[in-house]
Amino acid sequence: MAAAGRVAAALSEAGALSFGRFVLKSGRGSPVYIDLRRLLSHPRLLRQAADLLFEAARGAGLEFDCVCGVPYTALPMATIICAQHQVPMLLRRKEPKEHGTKRLIEGTINPGETCLIIEDVVTSGSSVLETAEVLQKEGLKVTDAVVLLDREQGGKARLEERGIRLHSVCTLSEVLEILQQQGEVAVEMVEKVKKFIEENVFEPVAQNGPAPVKRLCKELSFRARAELPGVHPTAARLLILMEKKQTNLCLSADVTSSKELLQLAASLGSSICILKTHIDILNDFTQEVVKELRTLAERHEFLIFEDRKFADIGNTVKHQYEGGVFRIASWADIINAHVVPGSGVVEGLKAVGLPLQRGCLLVAEMSSQGSLATGEYTKAAVQMAEDNSDFVFGFISGSRVSNNPKFLHLTPGVQLQTGGDNLGQKYLSPKEVISEKGSDIIIVGRGILSASDRLQEAEKYRKAAWESYVSRLGVRAED
Repeated sequence: MAAAGRVAAALSEAGALSFGRFVLKSGRGSPVYIDLRRLLSHPRLLRQAADLLFEAARGAGLEFDCVCGVPYTALPMATIICAQHQVPMLLRRKEPKEHGTKRLIEGTINPGETCLIIEDVVTSGSSVLETAEVLQKEGLKVTDAVVLLDREQGGKARLEERGIRLHSVCTLSEVLEILQQQGEVAVEMVEKVKKFIEENVFEPVAQNGPAPVKRLCKELSFRARAELPGVHPTAARLLILMEKKQTNLCLSADVTSSKELLQLAASLGSSICILKTHIDILNDFTQEVVKELRTLAERHEFLIFEDRKFADIGNTVKHQYEGGVFRIASWADIINAHVVPGSGVVEGLKAVGLPLQRGCLLVAEMSSQGSLATGEYTKAAVQMAEDNSDFVFGFISGSRVSNNPKFLHLTPGVQLQTGGDNLGQKYLSPKEVISEKGSDIIIVGRGILSASDRLQEAEKYRKAAWESYVSRLGVRAED
């Protein structure tokens, strides 16, 4: 228990242990949250954590040729271990560089050597597995991982199922018992956490099986979905910025003036995650307009979605996407398409967008009255997305049409006051769309554009949609 005592003292001193209601990386709710990133501002404690990890590895008699820390919190610990004990280090990127070697692993790789994985906290073991998979693809052997703290929620068993032995410095139960004895944590809280652990264990899965599923599985958070293996790069960027800005609002900027479009982007950019354009309705379009729009998107951290709704044969949409007056592929992060033409429409768009790491949404449902995008059409759209998930990352739909968490759902026809217009448009509230129908992002146009104070109105929609998302999770998101 000596090591557990040192970990407990470090967590307490750094303020790295919090109690409340949190969302973990796995997307599950938890009454306790361990944030070892706080150790980064305490060099002595960080060094101590690294020493404990190395001692655990040595105590287990592990033999290894190199070390790789799971990004990001374990990286400085792995660095200290390698520098102090003269062990070669490898660095795993979460995504490849867009230039240079474009590698996921940096450092000198010698296939056949054994790499020890270092991790800060293990819950389901998914981060360790992701790191191991990348290392193994480079020809390295991964047989062991050392973790500072095991939350005892099935990660160890799951890793062993995949041939990786987990060695922990201590467990969450051990830390809590020590803090309880020292009077820093109430007995009731310790019992509450222990009960939570017992009721929330991730089951082991077979080799190449699906992602871990917890009993009584809850909704995945946006951040957790961004970190799922194989998630589309555009989806990952979007999910991360949504969580960072706490917004799942897409502004439908259906205006005919370039000046007004840029004013909207500048004034409402901080409230939105996506700006949706109909670039062909601008009366004064120039390439300078989209160049300035991209600058605003980078400054305010939102993505640009050109609502072109491509619906022609592959060769035609390819030219529409990359060329013409608008050169959409050069500036739009996201486009969309109807599935009526068949898979050729996606193949044509993919030929242009995939090398640029652009993303596509398929129109699976529409919000207009009498829409034919229902039933078999919707099923066909979902199947087409599954078949082209390297380019398609979600849907335009009135509700959740796929349970695959890698796909996002964007829903138009949203207003704070439900109803409709005289042209067949039906409106739903943010709560109906996000909480009840399971969509991820609301698309709002006239509800904001017709307001006298557009920023104030945008904030109302942003808060309503975000609160509905948090309510759907059943917990508040961690900081």
